[in-house]
Amino acid sequence: MVPDWLRRGVEYALFYLLLGFFALMCLLWSLPAALLVRLLPGSIGLPLGQAAISLGFRLFLALLRGAGLLRCDLSALDALRDEGGIVIAPNHPSLLDAVLVTSRLPRVVCIAKASIWDNILLGGGMRLAGYVRNDAPLPMIRKAAGAVQAGRQLLIFPEGTRTPVGIGGAGPLGPFSRSFAVIAQRAGAPVQTVVIECDSPYLRKGWPIFRKPVLPLCYRVRLGQRFLPQGDAQAVSDGVEHYLRGALGHPVGERRAG
Repeated sequence: MVPDWLRRGVEYALFYLLLGFFALMCLLWSLPAALLVRLLPGSIGLPLGQAAISLGFRLFLALLRGAGLLRCDLSALDALRDEGGIVIAPNHPSLLDAVLVTSRLPRVVCIAKASIWDNILLGGGMRLAGYVRNDAPLPMIRKAAGAVQAGRQLLIFPEGTRTPVGIGGAGPLGPFSRSFAVIAQRAGAPVQTVVIECDSPYLRKGWPIFRKPVLPLCYRVRLGQRFLPQGDAQAVSDGVEHYLRGALGHPVGERRAG
């Protein structure tokens, strides 16, 4: 029988090995993608960049699941796969959230922080995929709304950043920004809430990437209420926040075993 300390050691070694492989995979795509941005027309580059990111994220999650380090149910997102012109607004408990959602939606465009946009591992791929840089509010809103009006799916986290470590209880959310509601109104597009449930504070804001989590990580994603861009932006934002806080009072459906 394998001692627990040895089993845990192998788990963590494999976990961080796969994280390293993920970083390498991102780098190997980001470098040629940065060149392809200059060579390919948008009609070819955008769908190629979006599909490549989705496929890479899906491969990474499959490796984690195959190694027994991750349990997740993302199947609810498949209902959005062929829908265009929509703002997708999940809660943001973890650095893995964008990976989870994008792995199932190959046509999604994300709002990216300037620090990530300039990252050597991710920047080239984000530019090719037509992601929107979040460094100035008005240009960001204009570009994001334009992407939605062009029929793309926009992934934006209403909290603006990850939920901090230490926030818990029913409806564990940080403060909301109304930018997502302003974008939805400008584009005339609905806001589809997505509820991400997880059983670990791993990679919340304030959680270092090399701090060991309890494995396997468990995630479940489900579709929430859809909001039409009616009334003012603050009213839409308040409605989404109220709904998500209530929806997150439910426990994760898939719990770890043993």
